[in-house]
Amino acid sequence: MNQPDNVTRLKIASAAEATRHVFVRDLLLDAHIGAFRHEVGAAQPIRVNVDLTVSEAAHGDELSNVVCYATVVDRIKTIVAEGHLNLVETLAERIAGSCLSDERVRVALVRVEKLAVIPEASSVGVEIERIRPRG
Repeated sequence: MNQPDNVTRLKIASAAEATRHVFVRDLLLDAHIGAFRHEVGAAQPIRVNVDLTVSEAAHGDELSNVVCYATVVDRIKTIVAEGHLNLVETLAERIAGSCLSDERVRVALVRVEKLAVIPEASSVGVEIERIRPRG
């Protein structure tokens, strides 16, 4: 299948850059999120996707030597459980910040979707990319 000319394939893992791709796909959670009156006080379904560009390192088959997707998921669940947020943008920023707190993560691409807001749409939301400053 050919890609349209206006779409650039996201390259997250790279041998040349010594990076690997750690990801979470379609994490379904209930969140207290929304700025409208009818959204306050009730949980609603969200979907979270995370793509991380991670610096390669010798892992020696030891979990402590890699960015663990289960840890990423646990952090997302903790952020969601902290309480009501008005904006999906705020949730996405907090998730990205949590991922970038691990020094091995170079780039965090985070998508947060609300699944039951607009009846005619399967989802609405935001996607952000945050990059660790080189220093």
